[in-house]
Amino acid sequence: MQALPYVLPAAAAGLAYLNGRHAFTYDLGLLSSFVSSQVHALLAEKKDVLNPFYVLENQAHSSNGDHAWIIFHGKSWTYKEAYEMVLRYGSWLKSKGVEPGEVVAMDFVNSEVFIWVWFGLWSIGAKPAFINYNLTGRPLVHTIKTSTARLVLVDEEGKDKFAEEVLLEHGFVARQPDATTPSERQAQYGFEDEEGLVPSSVKRHAKAAPQARGVESNTYTKPRKLEIFFFDQRLEAHIASLEPIRPPDSLRSNQKRHDMAMLIYTSGTTGLPKPAIMAWGKMNLASTFAAGWIPLKQTEIMYTSMPLYHSSASVLGVCAVLQGGSTICLSKKFSHKTFWPEIRASKATIIHYVGETLRYILTAPKSPLDKDHNVHIAFGNGLRPDVWNTFKDRFGVSTICEFYAATEAPSGMWNRSTNSFSAGAIGRNGTMAMAIMGSMLALVRIDPESEAGSLLRDSTTGLCQVADWNEPGELLFKLDPNDIKAKFQGYYGNEQATTSKVVRDVKKKGDAYFRTGDLMRWDKEGRWWFVDRLGDTFRWKAENTSTQEVSDAMGHFDAIEEANVYGVLVPRHDGRAGCAAAVFKNTGDAGKLPSAQMLKKLAEHLHKELPAFAVPLFLRVTKSILTTGTNKQQKAHLQKDGIDVKMVEESGDVLYWLRGGTYERFGMNDLHKIRSGQVKL
Repeated sequence: MQALPYVLPAAAAGLAYLNGRHAFTYDLGLLSSFVSSQVHALLAEKKDVLNPFYVLENQAHSSNGDHAWIIFHGKSWTYKEAYEMVLRYGSWLKSKGVEPGEVVAMDFVNSEVFIWVWFGLWSIGAKPAFINYNLTGRPLVHTIKTSTARLVLVDEEGKDKFAEEVLLEHGFVARQPDATTPSERQAQYGFEDEEGLVPSSVKRHAKAAPQARGVESNTYTKPRKLEIFFFDQRLEAHIASLEPIRPPDSLRSNQKRHDMAMLIYTSGTTGLPKPAIMAWGKMNLASTFAAGWIPLKQTEIMYTSMPLYHSSASVLGVCAVLQGGSTICLSKKFSHKTFWPEIRASKATIIHYVGETLRYILTAPKSPLDKDHNVHIAFGNGLRPDVWNTFKDRFGVSTICEFYAATEAPSGMWNRSTNSFSAGAIGRNGTMAMAIMGSMLALVRIDPESEAGSLLRDSTTGLCQVADWNEPGELLFKLDPNDIKAKFQGYYGNEQATTSKVVRDVKKKGDAYFRTGDLMRWDKEGRWWFVDRLGDTFRWKAENTSTQEVSDAMGHFDAIEEANVYGVLVPRHDGRAGCAAAVFKNTGDAGKLPSAQMLKKLAEHLHKELPAFAVPLFLRVTKSILTTGTNKQQKAHLQKDGIDVKMVEESGDVLYWLRGGTYERFGMNDLHKIRSGQVKL
C-alpha cells in the first residue's frame, strides 16, 4: 500500500503520454460524431424522413419550439414561428404549380426569406438550385440553364440582372408576374383549377418538359420559357398572410440517401460554375456530424456572413444549427462595418468563416473592443496558417474548428484545434481514427511535369504510387467501384465532368476513388496540411513551387495586407515564373507605391523564408485582390495578364521584377528585352 501514492501518478503520467501520443480523447469526439451521423442517416432513410423539413417540424413541436432558430437584422424567429412560415411559403409555391422532384432556381442574398423559400420548396418535395447572387450575364444564364429550372425566384436586389433583353439574348422568354391577390392573379393568369391558381405557361411547360420533374438533361429548346417571381415586400406580406397548411408526407416520400436534395454550384474559378448534386445522405451526414463535433449545444449562436448559396453556410451552418437545436445569426453580406457589431448584438458564440474572411477582419485597426464579445469558436474552412494564431490571440478566440471539404466530395477532413499543435492544419486524426477511417482515403503522387496533374503509377502493377510522410500528393476519397453514385452523385446533367473526377486502379485493381484536385501532405502526428490546388503549383528552373507556400511567406511580411501567388509565362523561357499580386498596407487607398526600402526588405524576407527558386520573380502591386462570393482568391485574370505591362497597368496595377536583390519597376522596355532574348532569367 505504501507504493500506491507513487504508482498512481506514474500511471496517470503514462496514460497522459499515451493520450498525447495517440490522441485517444481527441478521436473519441471525432469518431462518436462520425458514427452517430451515420446511424442518423440510416434511420432517417428507413423512416423516410431524410428531408430536413422533418427536423424543423420536430424542433417546432418539441420543448425547443420557442427557442430562436434565426436572427437577421436584429429580429429573431423561433423554431415554431419558422416552421409556420415555411408552411406558408410551401403553400404559395404549390399554388404556382411547383411539383415534387421539380428543380426551382433561387437567386437571393442572405435573409430569413432565403430560408423560407428553401425549406418551403423542401416542404412540398421540390429541389432548390442555389444561384450565386454575384453572377450576371452569361454565367447567370448558364447556371439557370444547367439547373433545368423553368421557375426562377429572385429577391428584389437581383431584379435588374433579369432584364428582358438580357434573357432574350440568351434564348429565354421570361414572364415576370407579381400579382398577389386572388383577383389580380385570376386576371393575369386567366384560369383556376383544382390544384389552385396556376400560370398557364407554367402548366404547359411542366407537362412538356421532362426536366421539370428532375430528369438530368442539358438539351434546351429555344426560346425557352421561364417564370420569374421577384420577392418584394408586397409579395412577402401576401405569403405571410396565408394559412400555415402542412403539405402531406406523400409529396416528400420515397427519398433515398443518394437522391438529390438540391443543387449547389461550384465557385467557377476555373470556368463556368457547375451544378454539384447535394444528396440527402450527404446533407444529413455533414450537418449531423458538424452539430456533434463542434458541438452545437442549444445555447450556441453561430454567426455567418458567408453566402447561403454555398454549402459551407447552408449545410454546415443552417442545417447543422437546425440539427443541434441552436441559433444562427445571418448577415446579409460580409462587411467589415457590420461584422463585429452584429456579433455583439446577437451575442454570437461561434463565428463561421470561409477563405480569407478572418484575414480581412485582421486588417481593421486594433480596438479596445477586440475582445468584447462572447465568441469562443471560429468554425470554417480555408484559414491560412499565417492568420490562424494571430486571429486567436488578437480577438481572444480559444478554439478553431477548421474543416476541409467540397460540395461534391464524398468526405472531408476535420481539425478541432485548441492549441498550437495542429494550428494551420486542415485535418487531424489520432491513431484510432486513422485505423478506422484511413482505408477511406489515399494520398498519391502526381506527375510534376504535367499541368493537368496526371497520377504517377507503378510501371509493374499499374497502381498509383502512394506518397510518403510529408510528401505532397493528391488527396483521394474511396468510392464503391460498383456503385459510384452511392457516395458521389456528381454534376447535374454533366456526365463528362462527373466521370473526370473518378479514378480507378489506385491501391488495387478495380477500385475507385474521387479526385479532390488538391495537394496535401500528412505527417506522422496525424496532421493534414493543405499544399495547393492542383494546377496552382508552378514549375520554374526544373523545380516545383507551391503558391500556398509562397503566399504564407508573403503573409508574414508586416507591410503586406494580402497576397495572391500564381505562375506566369515568360517569353523565351520554359515553365512558369512566380508572380505575387500584393496589397500593401497604407498604400493602396492613397494611390502610393511601396518605397524602395520596403521592396528591398520584402526581397530579403522572401529569400530568407523560401528556397531561391520559389522567390517570386515578379511582383504586381494592386489595390485589391479579386475574390469569389465566399472570399476565396481568384487567379484566372491575373494569369491571363501575366507580365504584359500594358494589360497590368490598364487595370491600375504596377509591375515589378526581382533584380539585384530587390524589386524594381518593370516596364515595356524590360518586356521587350525579354522577348528579344536580351535578358535571361
